[in-house]
Amino acid sequence: MFCDTGLAARIECAEAQLITQWNDVTRHRRGELAGFAMPIGGGVASYAEPDSPINKVAGLGFAARPDPVDFDAIERAYAARGAPVQAEVASLADPTLLELLAERGYRLAAFENVLGRPLGDAVESVAPPGIEVHPSGEDEFDAWLGVVVEATLTPDTQGVPWQEEFPREILENAERDTAGLVQRYLATVDGVPAGGGSMRLADGVAQLTGAATAPAFRRRGIQSALLAARLADATVAGCDVAVITVQPGSRSQQNAQRRGFGLLYTRAVLVKVWQDSGLARTTGALTP
Repeated sequence: MFCDTGLAARIECAEAQLITQWNDVTRHRRGELAGFAMPIGGGVASYAEPDSPINKVAGLGFAARPDPVDFDAIERAYAARGAPVQAEVASLADPTLLELLAERGYRLAAFENVLGRPLGDAVESVAPPGIEVHPSGEDEFDAWLGVVVEATLTPDTQGVPWQEEFPREILENAERDTAGLVQRYLATVDGVPAGGGSMRLADGVAQLTGAATAPAFRRRGIQSALLAARLADATVAGCDVAVITVQPGSRSQQNAQRRGFGLLYTRAVLVKVWQDSGLARTTGALTP
């Protein structure tokens, strides 16, 4: 599947919208004004709560180049909360954005791959023996949450590891906050919860927003079954493209490529750490 800047802009816009909506839910839950979601350059700068996975700047580089004054305001907001600034920049974004961030002291911390595949044709079902995947309702939320969080805390070691680690409480908060934003899927093996995934549909883009398999059930086809179920539903809903974000060389990337996904573009993760904040441990970046 070929990805031009127009498709990349759609995907990055969907990502920024999701983060903005997620941020709103988190701030509502906390009942305070400590967080923020500030629009910038067609994207968003988000801070939800300490150690949150959506404390990041996303979706930049496909609208007008941000003014340095805008970055001044954003950096002050993160610094006031003792948090580093993490900016994710797609390889198809305006290349001058990288120059701007480098001039401001951002350092490269990691890469992540955005994979995609076209939708429209019927999706082949995947049903390994004993494995069932179905949409998860409110009555199964705790079972879904338990297996997803436990699996996330025990990541697969193939490929480049994630640079960030999150406490259990933060992961649970994050998944609860997305409850009304995504569709959930539960995978069971002989009736036992073994894995879970989620998906969000926006502007014809099916965002596969996460999937995890409990360690005891890995290498049995659960990820492939979760992918197939979500792709089938996204096709019925009229989406024309499905996307998933993975670590380079990971098992998730391998599973996705087996299901017809290909590399669309890479995101560079750049971080600015405040020298006196002691937060370099959370970013994987070198302290400027």
